[in-house]
Amino acid sequence: MTRPLLISDCDEVLLHMVRHFGDWLGEAHDIDFTPSSWELAKNMRRRGDGTAPTRQEMMGFLGGFFPSEMARQTLVPHAREALATIADMADIVILTNLQDDCRVHRIDQLAAFGIAHRVECNQGPKGGPVAALVAEYGHPVTVFIDDLPHHHQSVAELAPHVHRLHMVAEPALAGGVPAAPEAHARIDDWTQALPWIIDRFAAGRPADG
Repeated sequence: MTRPLLISDCDEVLLHMVRHFGDWLGEAHDIDFTPSSWELAKNMRRRGDGTAPTRQEMMGFLGGFFPSEMARQTLVPHAREALATIADMADIVILTNLQDDCRVHRIDQLAAFGIAHRVECNQGPKGGPVAALVAEYGHPVTVFIDDLPHHHQSVAELAPHVHRLHMVAEPALAGGVPAAPEAHARIDDWTQALPWIIDRFAAGRPADG
C-alpha cells in the first residue's frame, strides 16, 4: 500500500536561516538586515549609504552563504520530533531551493540535527518538482510545506491535489509575510502543524485543488 508523502522545504521550515544570514551580512559585508519581507533584498541596507542591494547582488550574497556559512544555521523548535512522528506513517522528501552542488552539504547539515531523509535541490518554482515527486511515489495523499507564497502558487497550478501548508518558522520574519493565498492553511509552529498534517494523511483524500 502506498504511504502518504510529505514534501517539505528546509530554510525557515526545518532550519533557521535568515537570522544567521543577517548576522553574516553584517560581519562580512557591512549590511544591516531587518527581516520584514520574504523578498530578501528588501531587508538589506548598506551601512555606508543606506542603499539596498540589487537582486543580482542579493543572489551573490546567498551564494556566499551557501554552503560555506551553513554551519551557522540552527534547528527550528520541534521540527525534528515532528518529522520523526511523520516518518512512522509517511515518506518524506526535503525539497530545498539550493544549487545542486549544495545537496551533499544540505544532507550532512540535516543529518547533524538528526534529520535523515531524501533531499532534492531545486532552482525556481517548485510546482514541477512536486508534481514529479507525487508521480514517482505513486500519487499518494501528499502534504507540501514551504515558507514562500509563490511556491504554493506554483504547486497549486501544477499539483493542485497536494495539500499546501504555509509555514514561516522564523518569528522575526513571520509577521512580514502574509498568508499565501494558494495555501490551504498557515501554521508557523510545528506543535500545531503536526496534527494538521496527520489529519490530512488520516483522511486519505487529496486536496480539492
